[in-house]
Amino acid sequence: MGNTILEIRHLSKSFGSHEVLRDIDFTVQKGDVTSIIGASGSGKSTLLRCINLLETPTSGEILYHGENVASRGVNAAAYRSHVGMVFQSFNLFNNMTVLENCMAGQVKVLKKSKAEARAHAMEYLEKVGMAPYINAKPRQISGGQKQRVAIARALAMDPEVLLFDEPTSALDPEMVGEVLSVMQALAQEGMTMLVVTHEMAFARDVSSHVVYMNQGVICEQGTPEQVFGDPQRQETRDFLSRFRSN
Repeated sequence: MGNTILEIRHLSKSFGSHEVLRDIDFTVQKGDVTSIIGASGSGKSTLLRCINLLETPTSGEILYHGENVASRGVNAAAYRSHVGMVFQSFNLFNNMTVLENCMAGQVKVLKKSKAEARAHAMEYLEKVGMAPYINAKPRQISGGQKQRVAIARALAMDPEVLLFDEPTSALDPEMVGEVLSVMQALAQEGMTMLVVTHEMAFARDVSSHVVYMNQGVICEQGTPEQVFGDPQRQETRDFLSRFRSN
């Protein structure tokens, strides 16, 4: 593909004396769906938060089209409009309707007119099946519906890359499928995605690249066929042993 969007180089992150990430290296190409897998506490969400500049890396570089966005003086809001994020806990504004949630960032950050923002928001709310709920407040809709709104809100910013931080882990089991199907459709359309997930079937079947993390380091990475089908490290084999028979 040869079109590198993000390069993570020697990224480390410590909280006090506790090193959460150590010497992380990987690349995201245009159209990649990269799944980051690993046990809870292995640093996956912290990595995503560093990439979105919600956490400041202790050392290393995050290159967005060759520019190190981890350096001082970078406009984080402008960068985040290109590298959007969907959170585990939705992070919707409870005092706004579904439609207003999807318009706010466009008006505030992208400086779009309300009419333009509304039209664009509607396009994506229709895409995720939430157009009938535009006047609802977040408390009036289900968890799966909230997450679909959160995805529409992120898409309405026209990001180049979308980061998903365990987007299904706060959902009831029957709602997981509706969110994964939206994500699968985005992948098929060529959206560049970086997904921290415990959904191994998604990682195996939808990803183009899989990164397995263990205790703050990348233990193994490669295609789903390589990582799931022929893991090289014992830690990877142990982690995947319960999924590989599926």
